[in-house]
Amino acid sequence: MMNMNETKISKAASGKALIVTRDINAPVDAVWRAWTEAELLDQWWAPKPWKAVTKRMDFTEGGQWFYKMTGPDGEGQWCLVDFGTIDPGKSFTATSVFADEDGNKAPGFPNMYWKNEFTATATGTTITVEMSFDSEAELEQIVGMGFKEGFTMALGNLDELLA
Repeated sequence: MMNMNETKISKAASGKALIVTRDINAPVDAVWRAWTEAELLDQWWAPKPWKAVTKRMDFTEGGQWFYKMTGPDGEGQWCLVDFGTIDPGKSFTATSVFADEDGNKAPGFPNMYWKNEFTATATGTTITVEMSFDSEAELEQIVGMGFKEGFTMALGNLDELLA
């Protein structure tokens, strides 16, 4: 069955944040697990043919997710996510950065501040992501790297995983 859900991405009035919304045809608890458990994240987080490979994850306030986005030829980019506040089943915040293989922040890339909310609907879950930056130039840097296309593909993967 073809999925008709659409990822909507808009720029906040401040110019320093992207607002992403996507409906998923699955209950909040299933969507929450897919965002917070490494074995599920690795199945959908990266846009195909890339894949996410978790090195370690501790989904707790102050915990981290350290993973590599791996391409089909073995190339890749390490990413480090520091979790902030967590309201189980409802929302969490995090700061993510590109990193080296030892988990040190890679120079030349911005901090990305995530606020992820999960709301029950009549047909499943609405995910609302606010990803903000310290400046509009940093936002444009990430958009220029293909964030909108990549994240849209990843959320499509999530739809497939939870179908």
